[in-house]
Amino acid sequence: MMCLLPVAGANPALLGQAASAASTAPAAPTRYIGTIKSLSGNAVSLQTDQGMMVNVTVADGARILQLAPGSTDLKSATAIALTDVSVGDRVLVTGKAGDTPTDFNAVRLILMKATDIAQKHAQEEQAWQQHGSGGLVVSVDAAASALTITAGAKKTLIRTTPATIFRRYAGDSVKFEDATKSEFSSIQPGDQLRVLGTKSDDGATIDADEIVSGSFKNLSGTIATLDAAGGSLTLKDLATKKMVTVKVTANSAVKSLPPFAAQMLAARAHGGAAAGAAGGPGGARGMAESGGGATPARPGGAWPGAGQAAAGQGSAGPGSTGPAAGPGAGRVAGGDLSQIVARLPSAMLSSLHVGDAVMIVASQSAPGASSLTAITLLSGVEPILAASPNGSSAMTLSPWSLGSNGMAEAGTQ
Repeated sequence: MMCLLPVAGANPALLGQAASAASTAPAAPTRYIGTIKSLSGNAVSLQTDQGMMVNVTVADGARILQLAPGSTDLKSATAIALTDVSVGDRVLVTGKAGDTPTDFNAVRLILMKATDIAQKHAQEEQAWQQHGSGGLVVSVDAAASALTITAGAKKTLIRTTPATIFRRYAGDSVKFEDATKSEFSSIQPGDQLRVLGTKSDDGATIDADEIVSGSFKNLSGTIATLDAAGGSLTLKDLATKKMVTVKVTANSAVKSLPPFAAQMLAARAHGGAAAGAAGGPGGARGMAESGGGATPARPGGAWPGAGQAAAGQGSAGPGSTGPAAGPGAGRVAGGDLSQIVARLPSAMLSSLHVGDAVMIVASQSAPGASSLTAITLLSGVEPILAASPNGSSAMTLSPWSLGSNGMAEAGTQ
């Protein structure tokens, strides 16, 4: 018997054919997938991936199997007792409906331990930090299943195979767990892309194991109208000279750059900051560590990787550097602009005013779509925009500064 059990927070789209069959059952589901919220004896409170709370009664003699994240075969599962199950574990329960729509009688549980999932996520984070690359898609060769990305002046050819895993961001989130399974054909010129794979010796080619892409826009300008209560604002984008409406949601990261940090980054954007100044006590390293006093949490906060960025190695992981940024763009000792921003405390949209200068990285449902949702909104950037009055990409924010790596698809099928 085979089934698919995704890791914590995985998108329901990843559940596979077995779960899909269950979701189409009209009235009496025979299985649920979700996260355990509480346990008492043989009673389990389960929150499904659709947000429904289900009261699961585990039958005497029920088969309980523990599966390692990433496993694809129940033959590798280990039989455990109900007492080994913990709150936070991911579980697929099989059985039949109870007396009410929220009651369920389980005869089998297949679970993945929350601790094992966290460990696997940490390993994946490290892999992206050490081996991940990113850039802006400039061309797509469908016939060759290849594409070209650029990061500043450097171009890299990305080659894919039928084994390459594709993910696609949508809506208002750049969290990996919100990315849906995708395919090569979804990638378009103008997309921002992260890739994990094997690089050629000269770094000009990458054979992709995993790709995550999304359609994002970098905006900059002054706020023309602001509706803090409704979560929206308009600004005239310096690059396009067009008025743009941007939604700000609970998932949007609203930050404010301290004045000394803005001056430092403005000098870098203008090409003037000396290397010694950047590394000094008032430089970006000190700013990254003290510009608000907040230490980023392990993802889903900001991704580490400042050391690689400072060493000139480019972006490290899905939350590291701006894929569209040029060499040294926003990059100063201690991390690039997005890494510095990730260390700042959160601000409130209500603290902004009409006339404030802002930089925004926003998601859009597809290239050219009119609906934009802020991923990161940064205020206090007047000096930066003054140094780059045409809204050039000399200083860009990265959309990859939020979310945890939930890309691993674990379970059975």
